[in-house]
Order: sequence, then C-alpha cells, then structure tokens
Amino acid sequence: MTNRSKFSGTTIIGVRKDGKVAMAGDGQVSLGETVMKQRAKKIRKIYGDRIVTGFAGASADALTLFEKFESKCEQYKGNLTRAVVELAKEWRTDKILRRLEALLVVMDKDHSFVVSGTGEIIEPDDGIVAIGSGGGFALAAARALVKYSDLDARAIAEESLRIASQICIYTNDQISVEVLE
Repeated sequence: MTNRSKFSGTTIIGVRKDGKVAMAGDGQVSLGETVMKQRAKKIRKIYGDRIVTGFAGASADALTLFEKFESKCEQYKGNLTRAVVELAKEWRTDKILRRLEALLVVMDKDHSFVVSGTGEIIEPDDGIVAIGSGGGFALAAARALVKYSDLDARAIAEESLRIASQICIYTNDQISVEVLE
C-alpha cells in the first residue's frame, strides 16, 4: 500500500442557501489505496442540532476533535466563532492535539468555517466550505449550482458530492447529509 496523506481520503461539502445549511459527506474510508469501508458517517449535528460538523483525516483524530469542539460549543454557549477560535488555539498549542491529522468543517445558521491544527480558521465569503481529496471538485460544483440552479442547499450539497465522487477516486457516492433549517 502507498503511504498517502491522511487528509485526502474523503470529501465533505457544506452549503448555505436561502437560510438553510446543508453538509454532505461521502462514506469511503481508505487505507492507502484500499477501500476499507463504504458507508462511514463523517458528519453530525451537535449543540442541540444547531451546529453541523464534518471531518477529513484520521478517524480517531477526528473523533477526538469532535469531542473537543463539542465541549467548546458548550463552554461558549453555542457561540460558533468563539468555539472555533478556542479550539484552534488549543489544537495548535497542545503537545498531543497538535499531532492530530484531521480537518474540521463547522457550520451554523450564520457562519461556515474550516479549522486546521496549524491554527488556520477560514470563513469563506460565500458560505460554501469543502475539505478532503474531492473538496475542490465539490466546491466548484456547489458554487456553480448555487449560482445557476434553483436547487436548495441539501440538493446542492448532495449533487456536488456526487460530482466529486465521479472524479476523485478517494470519494464515493454513499452520501450522508445533515440539514439545519
């Protein structure tokens, strides 16, 4: 098996449109060039279903980050921006956490962020976020669909991921979606 970056073995897309937020993730888990699982769930709602989050990277690392992020959301009473900033600071400075190999995408009704262990926090201008090996493909598809279609956020997220799965060999079409209304 080839030793590939753990960051690239999935695709997560988040879309904001007409007051709705949808996040979709593929189900493929790859180890090198081998598909180990088809239907993994890499997205979930937290904080009373008011925040949706997804990950790309090493699964155990991402689960650790989910727990840390969820505790930050509780600590800062659902203030997504503050929770993201505090997670990034802790992730970057903690000796153990900074070794985690994963990326997080988090969204609520008002904000969309990509968070990395290097302290990067990116909030895109258009509210569309994507990570993983097929992230660029899904992002391009989502931007086109938002601009040139009447599809809602959920349909755009699903179709964008479906398009990415046809291009990226580390992304499949076993799609899970979470929606904030």
